[in-house]
Amino acid sequence: MGETLAEKVWRGHVVRSQPGAADLLYIDLHLLHEINTPIAFDGLRAAGRAVRRPDLTLGTEDHLVPTGDLFRVIREPAMRRQAALLAENCAEYGIEIYRRGDPQRGIAHVIAPELGLVHPGMTVVCCDSHTTTMGAFGALAIGIGTSQVEHVLATQTLSLTRPKTMRVTVTGELGAGVSGKDLILALIAQIGTAGGQGYLIEYQGSAIEALSMEARMTICNMTVEAGSRTGLIAPDATTIDYLRGRPHAPTEQAWDDEAAYWLSLRSDEDAVFDREVVLDGDKISPFVTWGTNPAQAVPLDSTVPDPASFPEPARRAAAERALAYMDLAPGTFLRDVPIDAVFIGSCTNGRIEDLRAAAEVLRDRRVAPGVEFYLVPGSDAVRAQAVEEGLEEIFTAAGVQLRTSGCSLCAAVNEDRLRPGQRAASTNNRNFEGRQGKGARTHVVSPAVAAASAVTGRLTAPKDLDS
Repeated sequence: MGETLAEKVWRGHVVRSQPGAADLLYIDLHLLHEINTPIAFDGLRAAGRAVRRPDLTLGTEDHLVPTGDLFRVIREPAMRRQAALLAENCAEYGIEIYRRGDPQRGIAHVIAPELGLVHPGMTVVCCDSHTTTMGAFGALAIGIGTSQVEHVLATQTLSLTRPKTMRVTVTGELGAGVSGKDLILALIAQIGTAGGQGYLIEYQGSAIEALSMEARMTICNMTVEAGSRTGLIAPDATTIDYLRGRPHAPTEQAWDDEAAYWLSLRSDEDAVFDREVVLDGDKISPFVTWGTNPAQAVPLDSTVPDPASFPEPARRAAAERALAYMDLAPGTFLRDVPIDAVFIGSCTNGRIEDLRAAAEVLRDRRVAPGVEFYLVPGSDAVRAQAVEEGLEEIFTAAGVQLRTSGCSLCAAVNEDRLRPGQRAASTNNRNFEGRQGKGARTHVVSPAVAAASAVTGRLTAPKDLDS
């Protein structure tokens, strides 16, 4: 019997395997940020241990940094101290770190791909569930907890129970104005936030193969919202083209050898998956969330569902709670829902392709009065490229400030937060209660829909601006 891509990568990293026990896997890359890591380093000190492979470990300041001013001091003392601890710990253990002012700094899941640190067939971990992003390269990329961070720091290995496998095949092709964000929201709406629990998901099909690397990263990023630890896409010519010339990509003969190996990493024709899901890419349209979890999503051209339409009592009760929190009435056309804030950014949609999509919508247009706009690149390199390409001029003319990079309103653990009652069209990955600030209401959308919504002050698809 053939193997799936996930099984091949997993097998290639097994250090120890025993019947009835979890496998011990070797880890190729370990990413660190400010949240939760101080406790892991405290554990190392208490046990008198060193960092096993500091050369395979990288720190970056992303979660807590202010995005409105590159060098402004973090106001909240606890946040300021936590950010300082990352720098102190990295210095003590000889780990490279990208701090504010470093042109390579940015969100961990954005800078690792753009620097060429992530290659097909690798294992990558970070104390962040959206590490799944890097599965777009055919890597096994998994978010881990604080105790696991300490274990990887000390041993460069991780103990994991092998999940089952799921194949999501997306046939056909996405239509004009339909993005990877819409595709993944459509999938989560179909299988639910627990649909991928216990599985490693591989995405296949013509619609997936036609996507850019940025769109593939968006899909793998939100795989965790479907309950899976990671999602993978087999490397192909698009992957190779993206990695070619990156700072940490191999060169000369090593590049040829590695590229040939990368292209061999795919599921065998006779591989058997534990679960199969099929989506018709031709039928996917721009999506928007209406509730308080990513599965509560529908096409933008539809209405807010009636909780009574859900046959399962649990889903019906969840919908009732969600509509009460979101202050929405069943039957409301989603295009009539007003918004007063927009966020474009995050590890989900903070790449240059996302900023280009927003700029295309905002060109020769202005943001509606009363709409607050947070435009936050995923890395300082993305910001520099946006400036170089003239995108910042478009944003400025539209009344939008291009901020510096950081997690910003994706998690709101920093100083970027919405006020109670504010309603946002947002490109982040989660619409939980209070995710973007206490009492804030989040509608997860694509960058193009977010930009169009900023122009009209209500949930809007770009095509509606010309009608």
